[in-house]
Amino acid sequence: MTIPTLLARLDARDRELFARSVASDAPRLVRAFWLGVTHVGGATATISIVLATLLLSTGPAHEAAVDAAWVLVTTHLVAQAIKRTATRPRPTGMSFEALIAAPDRFSFPSGHSIAASALAFSFAWHLPVLAPVLLLLATLVGVSRVRLGVHYPGDVLAGQFIAFVGTLIVVLW
Repeated sequence: MTIPTLLARLDARDRELFARSVASDAPRLVRAFWLGVTHVGGATATISIVLATLLLSTGPAHEAAVDAAWVLVTTHLVAQAIKRTATRPRPTGMSFEALIAAPDRFSFPSGHSIAASALAFSFAWHLPVLAPVLLLLATLVGVSRVRLGVHYPGDVLAGQFIAFVGTLIVVLW
C-alpha cells in the first residue's frame, strides 16, 4: 500500500468517525458542557494556569509550571509549522454547522489538544497524584473539539501525541 493510499484511507476513516461524533443536534445543556470544557484548552486558560502556578507555588508544582511553559511554547511552534505545511481544512461544509468559532482555518493538529495535554502531562509528571484527573480533563478537551465540529479525531490524537513527545523532551532534558 502506498503512502498516499494509506493517508486517503486514514482521512476517510477520520471523516466517518467525525460525522458520527459531532454534537450539532445535542441538547443545549450538552453543548454548553462541551463549550465549557473546550475553553480549558484555550490560550487564556492554559497560559493563566501556568502563570498563576509559576507565581504562587513552590516545589513540584512550580517545577511542573516551568516545564509546562516550555512545552506550551515549543509544541505550539511545532504545531503552527505543521498546520502551515499540512493545511488540512477544518471539517466545515458537511451536514452541520460548527458550534464554536474556529481559531484559524487549519485543522491539523489540534492546538487546544496540545495545550491541554501539555499541561496535563507536565503536571502529572511532577504531581502524579493529580494525573488521573488531569489526563481525563485533557482527553475531554480533545473530545470537545470534535463534538463542537472544529476538529477531526485524528487532529486531536496528533495534538496529544505532539504534547506527549514535547513533554518527554522537556522533562528529561
